[in-house]
Amino acid sequence: MAEQKDWAFPAEMRPKPEDWRFDLEQALDAVVLVRSEIPEDAFTASILGTERAGNGVVISENGLVLTIGYLITEASVIWLATNKGTVVGGYPMAYDQATGFGLVQPLGKLGVKPIERGSASSIRVGENVVVAGHGGRAHALKATVFAKREFAGYWEYVLDEALFTAPAHPQWGGSALIGADGKLAGMTKTGRANRAPHPWLGMYATEAGERLVVAGLAPGAPAERAGVRVGDAVIEVGGEKPKSLADLWRKVWAHGAPGAIVPLKLARSGKMLQLSLTSADRADFLKKPHLH
Repeated sequence: MAEQKDWAFPAEMRPKPEDWRFDLEQALDAVVLVRSEIPEDAFTASILGTERAGNGVVISENGLVLTIGYLITEASVIWLATNKGTVVGGYPMAYDQATGFGLVQPLGKLGVKPIERGSASSIRVGENVVVAGHGGRAHALKATVFAKREFAGYWEYVLDEALFTAPAHPQWGGSALIGADGKLAGMTKTGRANRAPHPWLGMYATEAGERLVVAGLAPGAPAERAGVRVGDAVIEVGGEKPKSLADLWRKVWAHGAPGAIVPLKLARSGKMLQLSLTSADRADFLKKPHLH
């Protein structure tokens, strides 16, 4: 894996301090590098790897770092590095499945001023923003928000309203989206935020034309145990036809808490199948963080 310092945006693509009404350097210094190591026998190791790297943002005076949850899921070791060269260990405090974000508590002083949190709802389509990874202006990009719309991920994940920017940042994992007011806006979820865990099937689905097709299965998860196979087309959830990937997950979640029975109608090789899946809590399959 190449070090993040080995590349840089062309000067004309970077934000210029004189174009913003806030302290650009201070805001960029709030973005830190997040590196993690995951045991080889971890549930997510085969999918997400055993070495992960991305970005995080310091959001409080005690150094608390907001990041993307997959970077720290099942991590046995976490390192945080600042633009000034400070490196400290970190402890994974929390991972919110509903938003996909995680929190890391540094186990030493980062010496970084936190960035003030704003709201994605205050960002307008057409507004100029800064998308920043760890590494200062060389890894920061002046971008424009071109859309605010729903986003659904194949890993049973939905955002009611996500921000889409152009140009795209090549190292987007945990990068900060900073609004014209200098506040963090890109790590805020708008719309409904259900903090209770959703019923989870471990079924990775994708849109293939007008069909929703199973593209992968988590080992030992409810879908695999119930007999779902890669290539199956999802026709109905609880007797209702999902209209999109986001609608599929919402229809699954509507059945209640983890442990709820989720009836699926599937198409396989020209035949229709009816399966009842006993959903689970995704967190039960993951290794829990611990301090050495």
